[in-house]
Amino acid sequence: MAGIVYLIPIALAEEGYDVLPLYLKDKIQECTVFFAENLRTARRAFRKMDSNFDIDSRAWHETGSAEEEKIELFVKCLQENKTIGIVSESGCPGIADPGQLLVANAHRVNAVVRPLSGPSSIFLALMASGMNGQQFAFNGYLPIATPERTQKIKELEKKVQQDNYTQIFIETPYRNNPLLHALISTCQPNIKLCIAFNLTAKDEWVTTKSIADWKKDIPELTKSPAIFLIGR
Repeated sequence: MAGIVYLIPIALAEEGYDVLPLYLKDKIQECTVFFAENLRTARRAFRKMDSNFDIDSRAWHETGSAEEEKIELFVKCLQENKTIGIVSESGCPGIADPGQLLVANAHRVNAVVRPLSGPSSIFLALMASGMNGQQFAFNGYLPIATPERTQKIKELEKKVQQDNYTQIFIETPYRNNPLLHALISTCQPNIKLCIAFNLTAKDEWVTTKSIADWKKDIPELTKSPAIFLIGR
């Protein structure tokens, strides 16, 4: 019989730990092995959840960008009937973050997979946008080069206009402003743009306006996480 896998969410912002469910404290105590995107981040997070959490009594394995290399070890731990926690650097593992490959292999060996509730910037942004939450798509990062990015924005805008599918995407914080200006200069005036900035942090804000209205007052986005959505 294979072990148990918990998918453990982490706060999106340093001051955002109050939004995490209280039962996470009990769940991380059950785990004897952790596969984390970033070990330092995960350990600090667990200490914030529970000041008595014993870091040294657990086995820790960093996945980072090498998740595939850890599959064999992960499966071995499951076959030893261990309880494993999968942790990304923030938000929910497997949602625009590592974890999917490990979870797929957990199913392959018939392990129990238990996703735990917690904040996902993608879903929080969609909830707060006022856009269509029945049909939507997450597109990850858009191209960096201007011609390719412009073309991709036009493709996403077409899906919004034709099918009313909300289109969601992200950017590296230091490229937030170039992406915002590309959206404003490329999209039609009636297309709605939502910016969800630094969710769960003290300076969080979420605003949805038409492109025409954004042009009247273009914000300067600091180097903090932002989610962008376009819709009708």
